[in-house]
Amino acid sequence: MLAMAKKAASETGVSINKLSDEIEPKVSKDFDPRTASRSELEALRRDVQTAETNAATFMSRCRALFKTERDKMESYALSLSVDKDSVSGLLSGIDSRHAKIEAFNSKMMLARAEFYRAYENYLTFLIGEFGAYKVVDRQFIFREQSTADRLNALASTVTAAGKRVADLGVERNANIQSD
Repeated sequence: MLAMAKKAASETGVSINKLSDEIEPKVSKDFDPRTASRSELEALRRDVQTAETNAATFMSRCRALFKTERDKMESYALSLSVDKDSVSGLLSGIDSRHAKIEAFNSKMMLARAEFYRAYENYLTFLIGEFGAYKVVDRQFIFREQSTADRLNALASTVTAAGKRVADLGVERNANIQSD
């Protein structure tokens, strides 16, 4: 029964990682907003909007995977005619593990959604200013300093949100190693 529980948990973990990987837009590592066309910026903004939606729906999809795992293990344990206390203990352990993963994933998805919103705002600004700026020495140059300041503020928001996601990634890796 424990071997089956470990296998089911591993399968659920793989499925959750796959769901998480599907959230992120497929952006080339070479993408540079300073050299992008307006249509490329608009396409990326749409991808970022989709990623934000995916992050928002991740938890319900994750919960469905947890329910499937729990139901599978409950059915398996009952098919072995295991006593009710043992089944209850098994399910309690599964529920506890799920709650821990769900709490962390909830924090991560909120952070990722925040990052996508910040990045979308940054891209929306660039699209709105497209044609009104130049790029010199890899720097955006605007006619008005206040416009440059606004872009810098938006870029700082993206950076801060990205750092939060990265920090949570480090936390996740530390939790995995400690388990």
